[in-house]
Amino acid sequence: MATSAPADASSPPAPQPQPAEPARKAVRVVVKGRVTGVGFRDWTASTAESLGLAGWVRNRRDGSVEALLSGDPSKIEDMITRRLPVGPPAATVTAVVPSPADPVDPTAGFEIKFTL
Repeated sequence: MATSAPADASSPPAPQPQPAEPARKAVRVVVKGRVTGVGFRDWTASTAESLGLAGWVRNRRDGSVEALLSGDPSKIEDMITRRLPVGPPAATVTAVVPSPADPVDPTAGFEIKFTL
């Protein structure tokens, strides 16, 4: 009965397939309505962080709030379609206007920026 030769102990192990990097996307949004002076930036940062998104949020001089949301596409969609249109309790959102943006480093976290 023939036996197979043992594997060469000096050869390196076969490379393991690397997990695919999760899909990432980024969207810049401008939120209009009564969104300044009502805690919208803090609420946005907290909500985005809870969803694992990176990016930033800031007030704009025209009274709107601008944010960059970067991360899992389904989490961004949830933020844009379900969460931002409602906002914190004291806010009254009249529009959420998204536009494409370049993703940011996911380890950057989420920050509140100064008014633009």
